[in-house]
Amino acid sequence: MSRLVQKLIRLFIGLFLYALGIVLTINANLGLSPWDVFHQGCTYLIGITMGQATIAVGVVIVIANVVLGERLGWGTLFNMIFIGVFMDLIMLNHLIPIVNEVFSGVLMIFLGLVIIGIASYFYIGAGLGSGPRDGLMIALTKKTHKSVRFIRNSIEISALFIGYLLGGYVGVGTLIMSIALGYIMQFMFKLFKFDINSVEHRFIDEDVRILFEKHGGI
Repeated sequence: MSRLVQKLIRLFIGLFLYALGIVLTINANLGLSPWDVFHQGCTYLIGITMGQATIAVGVVIVIANVVLGERLGWGTLFNMIFIGVFMDLIMLNHLIPIVNEVFSGVLMIFLGLVIIGIASYFYIGAGLGSGPRDGLMIALTKKTHKSVRFIRNSIEISALFIGYLLGGYVGVGTLIMSIALGYIMQFMFKLFKFDINSVEHRFIDEDVRILFEKHGGI
C-alpha cells in the first residue's frame, strides 16, 4: 500500500469521526458549538441541511483563504466536502438519537468532543493540509500579526453572533464546547503522543508542479 493511500485512509477516518463527533454534540440538544450555531442559522436562512450548510460555508472560507494567500492541501478540499456529507448521512438516517435530558446531553457533548479530538489526530496527522476554518485562522494570523488565540476567538465569536441572529441554537452546551474543546484536543494529542508541529503537509500546488515537471511542462 502506497504512502499516499495510507494518508488518504487516515484522512477519511478522521473526517468521518469528526462528523460523528459534531452530530453527537448537535443531538445532545443543549446548544451548538459556535460554528454550528452559524451553520444552523444558514439552514434557516437558505433552507438547506446542516451538512450542506457546513459545505457551503467551507467553500466560501476556502475562497477567502486563497485570496489571503493560504496554501491548500487535498485534505482541505476533502474536509470542506466530506464532513458535511458524512454529517447528513448520519443525521438523515437517524443513526444518533436526539436526547432531551440534561445529564445524557452533557455526556453526549463530552463524548462528541473526545471523538472530535481523536478525529483531529487522524486528519491533521495525515499531512494533507488543514481544514478550511483552521486555514482561515492561520491566514488571518499571518495578515494581522495578532495572536492565534485572539484570531480564533474573534472568528468563533463572530460566527456565534451571526448564527444567533439567524436563529441558531445557543445554550449551555455552547459554553461547554467553547471552553472544553481546546483542553480535550490537547489531552488527546498528548495521549497519542502527537506533536502537531512535526506534521509536514502536502499541498496541491506542489503536486501540480511535480506533475508538470514529470510531463515536461514548466
